[in-house]
Amino acid sequence: MNPVKLAKYVLAGWLPGGHCHCVMCGRRVWRFMPYLRGSTGVPELMRVLGGVGSNPDQFECPRCGAHDRERHLLMYLEKTGLLTDMRDMSVLHFAPEKRLARRIKDHNPAHYVPCDLYPSTQDIQRVDMLEMQFEDQSFDLVIANHVLEHVDDDLRALGEIRRVLKPGGYAILQTPFSAKLHHTWQDPGIDNDAARLQAYGQCDHVRLFGRDIFARFASAGLLSCVRQHDELLPDVDATALGINPDEPLFLFRRPER
Repeated sequence: MNPVKLAKYVLAGWLPGGHCHCVMCGRRVWRFMPYLRGSTGVPELMRVLGGVGSNPDQFECPRCGAHDRERHLLMYLEKTGLLTDMRDMSVLHFAPEKRLARRIKDHNPAHYVPCDLYPSTQDIQRVDMLEMQFEDQSFDLVIANHVLEHVDDDLRALGEIRRVLKPGGYAILQTPFSAKLHHTWQDPGIDNDAARLQAYGQCDHVRLFGRDIFARFASAGLLSCVRQHDELLPDVDATALGINPDEPLFLFRRPER
């Protein structure tokens, strides 16, 4: 980290006081750090489409490094009781955020599998979401926090998620989306970093989900249990906690039969 950036982090996170609070590390900070240039760096198309995803202006905790979508998901897990319930669950966690993964492990799941297509550490198992090596009905909960927008064939991935879920099992499938788009947008001609950045909001995204996201997920055999932020966390000061209140909890369930 260069000296100027380091100084900004010190001023934001290490001076006493602060009116913001990181739910991941429990510390008070003066501000959360932006993603790159914050909202000024968001492509214009994402602005006019009202894309909902991360909060680029309040992205990273200057103390522990937890991202806004990681902090928000922790709050959802706590509020719904899913975090406590993990003690009896088999959990498959794609692209595991290290701080959130640590919280999950602290609740001693019956079986916990952190995984990624390109594992960064030895404790993360290599798993291709499009072709998982697990037996049918292996997991009570699948977590994929901002993963599906990176996967080439989301419908195939959703089918695999349903397959490995036990009947009645849950999947948390957070992803950026635009409620203004009638249909999920994915085009093979958008095939380079610059085009993907402008079309989908990030250079490594391969689609932007639209308002058909619920029907799209349902077509894979998953029932919507989606909850809105204001429904679950009505009294939360989203600015002080550095989260995006427009991001729902994308909770889905495999039917019992």
